[in-house]
Amino acid sequence: MARKSFRQALNEALRHEMARDDNVIVLGEDVCGGAGASGEQDAWGGAFGVTKGLLAEFGPERIMDTPITESAFIGAAAGAAMTGLRPVAEIMFVDFLGVCFDQIFNQAAKVRYMFGGKAVTPLVIRASFGAGARSASQHSQALYPLFTHIPGLKVVIPSNPYDAKGLLIEAIRDDDPVIFLENKMLYDSEGEVPDGAYTVPFGEAGILREGDDATIVALGRMTAVAETAAVRLANDGIDCTIIDPRTVSPLDEDTILDFVADTGRLVIVDEAYPRCGTAADISSIVAEKAFHDLKAPILKVTPPHAPVPYAPQLEEAFLPDTRDVEAAVRSVMEGA
Repeated sequence: MARKSFRQALNEALRHEMARDDNVIVLGEDVCGGAGASGEQDAWGGAFGVTKGLLAEFGPERIMDTPITESAFIGAAAGAAMTGLRPVAEIMFVDFLGVCFDQIFNQAAKVRYMFGGKAVTPLVIRASFGAGARSASQHSQALYPLFTHIPGLKVVIPSNPYDAKGLLIEAIRDDDPVIFLENKMLYDSEGEVPDGAYTVPFGEAGILREGDDATIVALGRMTAVAETAAVRLANDGIDCTIIDPRTVSPLDEDTILDFVADTGRLVIVDEAYPRCGTAADISSIVAEKAFHDLKAPILKVTPPHAPVPYAPQLEEAFLPDTRDVEAAVRSVMEGA
């Protein structure tokens, strides 16, 4: 398999599905370079270059620049999905979904339920998230817990190029609305990715590493942080399992519970805020369903409950790092 970037993997997924199904359309701000502007069309490819090249291949009727009004084009995308199209709408930053939340959680998420299963909304909303790029507090949040809370939405968080391609193809083919979140620090990361189309099923966690001493659950970019910590811990004889949930709605509870039963120790590494976050959710599930398997208290490694700082030193201190994960694992191992 060829090595490809996270960005290339997403671009391939869109290209495969647009070629396979004429009902797949793409819309968003600058996804084809700025509609109505002078100069080269397709000059940009979205805020992070993911849609580059699609305009020339599929034309302006299937890949469309929109005005800077998220509420309008997410509402349009939801309506288009209800009438038979399969829109992929790109929001530059997940933080901007706040201005179109009604269209997502009151409309798209409720259609299948309110029409008794007779109507579906095959809508994918892609957005970047995450700190580390000096984008300040309005462009750097990890807001997937907000969408996980809403019944009717599926929430996807790929951590590597292989999963990014397979999960996006799965999302486009799904008949429910999917919030597809991409950590902006991963776009240039590389990994082996097949050229052809394939899917990664929702609700099936990835096992990145297996060990007998502790279980680490990590999301998105935090999987790489956890893997680095696990290598260092292994040098001291502490072997960790690392689980990447891939999707938080649906969540693969069974895999997490099975490995916690084996190791008896759990550390959750999450870039979202600690209050009512994904780490808190997983911690609650394990405490409720596997309490007697635990040999130590569950520990969560998250940012503080504070806005994402802009200053480089503060932003680095805000994000969980390898030392934080190592310290948490060593803590749950005490007395073993």
